[in-house]
Amino acid sequence: MTTLDSPATSGFAPALRRLYFVRFAFAIVWAGLLFATKAEVGALGIALVVIYPLFDVGAAVVDARSSRVTGSPVGLYVNIAISSLAAIGLAVAGASGVPAVLRVWGAWAIVSGLVQLAVALGRRKMGGQWPMILSGGISVLAGGSFIAGASAPNAVLTNVAGYAVLGGVFFLVSALRLGRSAKES
Repeated sequence: MTTLDSPATSGFAPALRRLYFVRFAFAIVWAGLLFATKAEVGALGIALVVIYPLFDVGAAVVDARSSRVTGSPVGLYVNIAISSLAAIGLAVAGASGVPAVLRVWGAWAIVSGLVQLAVALGRRKMGGQWPMILSGGISVLAGGSFIAGASAPNAVLTNVAGYAVLGGVFFLVSALRLGRSAKES
């Protein structure tokens, strides 16, 4: 019996897989909208950068509810708090321009990446978590690059769209790997 077959997790892996597919689709659509707005920090641009962490909050709530059967969802609760603070910080930073938004986004990417890494490491026996482990680590590095890039004279928000697409791809790969793990068990 694999971890996925245990009574405690039999419903968790499919729920997590569905959530990962939704997160992939959201990231792709969101990035497309940000590119379409030319990543300007107007009302629509600010709304988009605030919506992304709010979606992360919603996804973490769904994940936390589903993951109660597999253990403590403390990391997900931390992520909910971090992403909520990021949404507020991004709304405020939007009034100061792209560099401020990139600094807040970068700080959020670093902290949430560390949390994602911790949660994924805790779930690695389930299968399908290596993309999430990589994604968490890359998020930390990307966050540092956003903070450093905020000082550039031509700082743009389109880099966060690329970050969202890459994160979405990691969610897709993880969802596919979770499906393969379930079939192999």
